[in-house]
Amino acid sequence: MRIHVLAMLVVAMIVSGPAWAGQLSQPDSVRQVAFNFDDSAILADGGDLAISATADVTPAKTPLTNGYNSCGTCDPCDTCCDPCGSRCGGCGFLDRYGITAGGWLQVGATGNSENPADGYNGPLMTNDLEGKLQMNELWFYLERAIHPECGFDIGGRIDLLYGTDWRVADWYGNGLEDRMNRADSLYGISLPQMYVEAGLGRLSVKMGRMTGILGYESLLPINNFFYSHSYTYFYGEPILITGMMGKYKLSEQTDLLAGFHNGYHQFENDNGEVNFEGGVKWHSFDKRTSLAYCIDVGRNDIDALRDQYVQSIVFQRQLNCRWQYVFQTDYGFENSVTAVEDSEWYSICQYLIYKINSRWSAGMRIEWFRDDDGTRVYGLGNLPDAQGWMGQPGYAGSFTDLTAGLNWKPRHNMMLRPEIRWDWFSGPANPNGAFPYPYDDGTSKTQFTAACDFVMTF
Repeated sequence: MRIHVLAMLVVAMIVSGPAWAGQLSQPDSVRQVAFNFDDSAILADGGDLAISATADVTPAKTPLTNGYNSCGTCDPCDTCCDPCGSRCGGCGFLDRYGITAGGWLQVGATGNSENPADGYNGPLMTNDLEGKLQMNELWFYLERAIHPECGFDIGGRIDLLYGTDWRVADWYGNGLEDRMNRADSLYGISLPQMYVEAGLGRLSVKMGRMTGILGYESLLPINNFFYSHSYTYFYGEPILITGMMGKYKLSEQTDLLAGFHNGYHQFENDNGEVNFEGGVKWHSFDKRTSLAYCIDVGRNDIDALRDQYVQSIVFQRQLNCRWQYVFQTDYGFENSVTAVEDSEWYSICQYLIYKINSRWSAGMRIEWFRDDDGTRVYGLGNLPDAQGWMGQPGYAGSFTDLTAGLNWKPRHNMMLRPEIRWDWFSGPANPNGAFPYPYDDGTSKTQFTAACDFVMTF
């Protein structure tokens, strides 16, 4: 497996050769957070650095690359984007139609002080393998971003993923990935996003499969500061949804979002019900502060008997040119779960990021996740034949993690992210099964890990 991963790394480096000068960032359409912690710094009034907003709040007149103007059409005055092809041979096929293509490679490894016998880092995802090199994502995408402020426009996006992170998309056996891969495969193929988007004026609508709008973290590694993820992200929120999502720009500062989907991670609608997902996202005039409130309501169980409600509030503030602070709190409720009348889970997650210089940044995350009734924190190994941590549901208590790490960008399209992390559980032992505690193969309440991943875009 190590040879396999290294071979993929070499191939990606060769493919990405012409792109060494590119930025380590993604199109705004895939970003869930309001700010990019490093690459999008712009000079604001008064001489301070403010962080530019992403897709949900990006001003309409942002210029495009490859000679295209803000309306997504080819600028005839640009020598490298002559629609007649008389100056430099014309645009490439994708450029001519405003389509961008790219991707990234993510490879990482995690060491565990407990050296668990089962080889898994407890409930951690997606760096769940202990002491093994894993290729989390080899990701390719095609996208045509729309510009509805210029008139009716239609576009879309499709993503293809190969790696260990395919298991995240197939969390519940969603009707797509489970038909393309064997459930017991560590590596597999996934289509995390494939949607059509249309818009006119202040309104745009996506239809298809896409990332959810709740929370701060993202499945896309270049949108996160840390290699490891929070409990809140994986156990408290819908990561991928299939359905429709509309966005209405109420003002230059405020966006309203609303849509419907088939349920958490579900590609097919197995229970005949639909979930509502929506919210409001706001940012200040100087774009240094943002606030988002989003909810998801519906029935996700196969029998459609459990009403579920989840909300997420994310506050972000660019304190000055170097410091960024993020506060997130989630709350979830579900009724008629197994033998209890209802269950709750809630969390507080905070991030503090310090930009040392253009290449180095330091960050810290502290999270408290309360699984009040022991119904949320479970591993992929509890699903039929799925490779993953075998800890059983039933850890009624609090999960806390403290993570500290660095980001180093030797080139604009390369990033190295070392981190250390301490997890501990406060609560009684699980009386069911052979795993009384969540760490060290069910024998410990605490866990210390050191991890590092390498991300390269192309």
